[in-house]
Amino acid sequence: MGAKSHSVFGALKILLATCQYPLCVVAMKGKAVIIMGSERDLEFCREIAKTLKTLTVDYEFRVASAHKTPQKVLEVLSEFEAQKVIYITVAGRSNALSAFVDANTSKPVIACPPYSEKFAGLDVYSSLRVPSGIGSLVTIEAEGAAIAAAKILALEYKPLEKAVKDYQTEKKKDIEKANETIKNMK
Repeated sequence: MGAKSHSVFGALKILLATCQYPLCVVAMKGKAVIIMGSERDLEFCREIAKTLKTLTVDYEFRVASAHKTPQKVLEVLSEFEAQKVIYITVAGRSNALSAFVDANTSKPVIACPPYSEKFAGLDVYSSLRVPSGIGSLVTIEAEGAAIAAAKILALEYKPLEKAVKDYQTEKKKDIEKANETIKNMK
């Protein structure tokens, strides 16, 4: 190796030794890309983001519709192709977004259609009944989508595994606390 190679490796060693979040670790962590079918889904997506943030999962929002702007959906997928991401898709009514995203990426896709009283919840079938070759996961709970994303990312980034376990332990403690409060009520 030449002197130039040694100086690059030396600089990298110093960077890794002094950086609070070394580049190699940050790059391994991955993130969730929340694609919503329209801006009307933003509040629901913020609920997903709230849990992702609690679990220390980075995320980004995008708006693209499989029906109205399919080319934009493909552009979003292309933007993240070289990154370690999980897509969480949020679209109500006829949820073509989740299956469309899944059919055009090898990355995990979590379909999280917001529940709608308008159709008595039956619109969820558009997320469940998909063509062959589609492997998206489905949950109608914002929190569940975030937890699933964190668990998938935790397969390769172990600090997330601890964050998920800690989160679930807190949920268990909440139930135990509620039991202690309520068990003696008459």
